[in-house]
Amino acid sequence: MAVAEDAGLTELKAGALDTLLESTDLGIAVFDHELRYRHINQTLAGFNGMSAEDHLGKTVWDVLPSLAPAIVPELTAVLETGIGLPDLKFNPGEENGQDYWEASYLPIKDEEGQTIGVLATATNHTMEYALEQARRESHDLVRRIIDSLFTFVGILTPDGTVVDANRSPLEAAGITLDDVVGKKYWDCFWWNYSPAVQRQLKEAVLQASEGETVRYDVVVRTIGDTRITIDFMLSPLRDSNGRITYLIPSANDITERIDRESELRFSEERFRRVFEATADGLLMIDESGAITLVNSRAAEMFGYEQNEMYDLKVEDLVPESHRERHRHDRTRYQNMPQPRAMAAMRELFAERRDGSRFPVEVGLTPLEFPEGTRILATIMDVSIQKDIQKSLVDALLEKTSLLNEVHHRVKNNLQVVSSLLNLQSRGVPEDVRKHFDESQGRVKAMALIHQQLYEQKSYEQIEAVSYLKNLCDLMRRSYTGVTSHISIDIHSDNGQVYLMMDQALPFGLLVNELVTNAIKHAFIGRESGTIEISLIQDEKMTEVMVRDDGIGLPENVELSTTRSLGFQLIPGLAEQLEAELSLIRSEGTRFEFRFATQAGRK
Repeated sequence: MAVAEDAGLTELKAGALDTLLESTDLGIAVFDHELRYRHINQTLAGFNGMSAEDHLGKTVWDVLPSLAPAIVPELTAVLETGIGLPDLKFNPGEENGQDYWEASYLPIKDEEGQTIGVLATATNHTMEYALEQARRESHDLVRRIIDSLFTFVGILTPDGTVVDANRSPLEAAGITLDDVVGKKYWDCFWWNYSPAVQRQLKEAVLQASEGETVRYDVVVRTIGDTRITIDFMLSPLRDSNGRITYLIPSANDITERIDRESELRFSEERFRRVFEATADGLLMIDESGAITLVNSRAAEMFGYEQNEMYDLKVEDLVPESHRERHRHDRTRYQNMPQPRAMAAMRELFAERRDGSRFPVEVGLTPLEFPEGTRILATIMDVSIQKDIQKSLVDALLEKTSLLNEVHHRVKNNLQVVSSLLNLQSRGVPEDVRKHFDESQGRVKAMALIHQQLYEQKSYEQIEAVSYLKNLCDLMRRSYTGVTSHISIDIHSDNGQVYLMMDQALPFGLLVNELVTNAIKHAFIGRESGTIEISLIQDEKMTEVMVRDDGIGLPENVELSTTRSLGFQLIPGLAEQLEAELSLIRSEGTRFEFRFATQAGRK
């Protein structure tokens, strides 16, 4: 039996040797009828990662378990049919995707023509495949890169025929590559709207075909018959021998840049017109104080020619005695610049070319530029304003003196009237004298207002709390015997309450009537009593209360119905004050009145 097997093996190897042409570049293996390796050369064994000896006697499933499902059916078919399978392409290393082979499975037959094995040959085409794949990928990559560019790129023959163009110019024009390939570049959609543009492009092609790179800005047509401006360049492309083989046109859409440059030029022109037309002097200075920009008004103001101003520093425009201080102030300001008036709290003078001085007001505005911070100074010659201001101050002083004299005279005249009433009251019966006293009190209340106006040097309003204190002192002196046992308290949550002039007179007379009435009638038969006056003021309302803890007002006494002159005056004065007046008969008598706080309150 062993002799028969050896004979079969010998016959198998002999058949293989008859069929096989040995080659070191060719992978070779011999399989028996059970698909066991009977022979394998080193080329194929090395690929499988095993020595040739380790293959022998093992099946395909043992050696290549991952590839066996793909190649075993092919090998089996050769064994069963006796027909070879040439030029099979497969990737035995498809798990890592690195190897590509071309294999042929050929039947090995005995002398009787029976298939007893399979001869497998395999050629490794990995390198060729990789090179081809790299070439395709490189071409695709270049194409994708070019098509992804916003830049317009194309390829022309030296005579100007279009060979290729990237996606951007085609999409911009709404055309396809077929619309331009094979045409002369100047006859394409982008250029053929204008014979002048076409002639310019023909000349550029001629120059580029002679080795010159041409570049210029030009307007081209795009989709919808619109126009854009491009920065166009046409360059020659040479081969390794220096021969010009192609021309490469490229371009960038610069429409927005052109528009921005146009807007910038317009903006600069408009700025210069505004800068020059400004009625005030304008100077721009750098960190050292050098003048970098000046308008004609500033040059005129300082007595220089406009171009002469650029040779100066800002300190040259300040009186010499102030220059060191100005330099110090400028340096400190430039360390922490912010919009403000440099001389906000003091007068500032400038100096003309002829050495004369004039008062100015200066506004400072820091501006940020790429080269650094610049300070824009707005200079106003306020000589006329100063003269007007002096005239106004003189007029105001004169008016103040006049008003002061008027109020002083009115106060004196009212005091004369009060004195006359006092003299007149001495010759009248006792029951009539009280009427003179009441009238005298009213006159004193008015005189006190004028006295307070000229004493406080304010002629629009009075401070009501201090006024009431002075008024109550007058009433204490007028009713010396009566008020010795009466306490008059004045208080305000605001500290100070201000009343305009048209409110002060009715207010003073109204409080005078209420307090006088309380002094005379509220404490009859009492040894002591208290009169309280309170004032509360906010932005909208002023509230006043006059209260006493006396015997109270009889129920049958009503305002404006009694024959008493004081009670008849009270509603009229409240009406003149536009106040809401309330009378409360509880724990004595309380009057409350509220009126609007006028604008101008401090």
